[in-house]
Amino acid sequence: MNEQIVILDFGSQYTQVIARRVRECNVYSTIIPFNTPATKVAAMKPRGIILSGGPSSVYAPDAPLPDQTIFELGVPVLGICFGVQLFAQFLGGKVEKGQKREYGKGTLVVKDASCELFSKLPKSLQVWNSHGDKLTKLPNGFKPVAVTENSEFAAIENRARKFFGLQFHPEVVHTPRGKEIIANFVHGVCRCGKSWTMRNYVDQAVEEIRAQVGGEHVVLGLSGGVDSSVAAALLHKAIGDQLTCIFVNNGVLRAREAEVVQNVFARSFNIKLQYEDATKLFLTKLKGVTDPERKRKIIGKTFIDVFQAATKRVGKANKAKFLAQGTLYPDVIESVPIAGNPAALIKSHHNVGGLPKGMKFQLVEPLKNLFKDEVRLLGEELGVPKDIVWRQPFPGPGLAVRILGEVTPARCEILRNADAIVVEEMKSSGLYYKIWQSFAVLLPVRSVGVMGDERTYEYTIAIRAVESQDGMTADWVKLPYDLLEKLASRIINEVKGVNRCVFDITSKPPGTIEWE
Repeated sequence: MNEQIVILDFGSQYTQVIARRVRECNVYSTIIPFNTPATKVAAMKPRGIILSGGPSSVYAPDAPLPDQTIFELGVPVLGICFGVQLFAQFLGGKVEKGQKREYGKGTLVVKDASCELFSKLPKSLQVWNSHGDKLTKLPNGFKPVAVTENSEFAAIENRARKFFGLQFHPEVVHTPRGKEIIANFVHGVCRCGKSWTMRNYVDQAVEEIRAQVGGEHVVLGLSGGVDSSVAAALLHKAIGDQLTCIFVNNGVLRAREAEVVQNVFARSFNIKLQYEDATKLFLTKLKGVTDPERKRKIIGKTFIDVFQAATKRVGKANKAKFLAQGTLYPDVIESVPIAGNPAALIKSHHNVGGLPKGMKFQLVEPLKNLFKDEVRLLGEELGVPKDIVWRQPFPGPGLAVRILGEVTPARCEILRNADAIVVEEMKSSGLYYKIWQSFAVLLPVRSVGVMGDERTYEYTIAIRAVESQDGMTADWVKLPYDLLEKLASRIINEVKGVNRCVFDITSKPPGTIEWE
């Protein structure tokens, strides 16, 4: 890439969001470890460097500190939260534990409107804080340009060296004008153009895949979801017949999923596709299991067993050296520690955590730096049909994590039929492609009902609809009453075994998007 911004990762959960914001400015961004030698950074010829936030204190004995000479490369630097505190650590300032912590919304007041970061922005801005430490003495050559209620150095600059520091997080959606601050740094300070597009990403990804794979064969577990479908299209563009996709029917798929996948990829894309119907095996393994983590792990392990056996029946694929996965960044950051810092495990993920020792593949993860909306744009660029590119996210463990309690063939059928109605009505209403996710959940709750002159004692379906930008946070969607009425009426009348519907109005946090 001719122009790029390099981001040093100090363990912030928002590091990839920074990269995304830069890409939204049509400028390429690269995330590298915090301890990357300055010589290597210089060799990348960045137009600018961004220092991410992080959970550590700069004065802690085990703090993740960068190569100090990155400040001598002669390129603009933007430090965010922990990043601004690094200026103090290395350039003569001081950081101390704050008497008051700043978490959540705050008001930033710009004191020096001539600072390029705040060009064409109002004097007062809503920002998002997440820090306990604070800058108490400015580094040499710096001056304050903005303040918050709890910090007189909420934004600082060394104009001569083009060094800028922000104590808040401009990258998150809770800082509404934050993208403009980042754009001012990228375009105004670093003088980057707007030449990077998803078309460029395709070209770059194809080159990287070919360089990694060479002439070897690759196998991909194709689920029919957005992620694996776009990964399949991208890999097929890069290596053609070196790719074989294996589609495993695990018995907990959406209605008509197997038929759709085979029609699109085998017939339309001419991608090599091996179909494995393992419905009975998966449902047998899940019999009697109610714990959601156990379900995920059983499905993950069984998938690997079925998938590994399938590779031996595929022909050339049994010589495959690489396994491709449609892993996205939100999958990674909810499953593993970042940059060596402990992070709470929210849930295990079937794509994350490496492979069993017996599975001798190297991983290819062409989407691991992208968020879902970026993957959709990539899919459009690759010609993947709209019904697949813009379909809503579906969990790897499928309906198993939308059936609370034991997974049985009868319960799968109930939920599959209810979910098909939700999808159909959401599409008819025009809302399906406008929101992040909408689906049905089968509760292990039976209640009394009356149908005709008969008393019933049947299951409850919960309807879930959320809006999100990247799956990291989500708000429940206020569906119109007439739509809710139609959903409930159809599900209760058409799905045998259900006599009650409820609507979930929980956001993330405190809840998760999926129920399990």
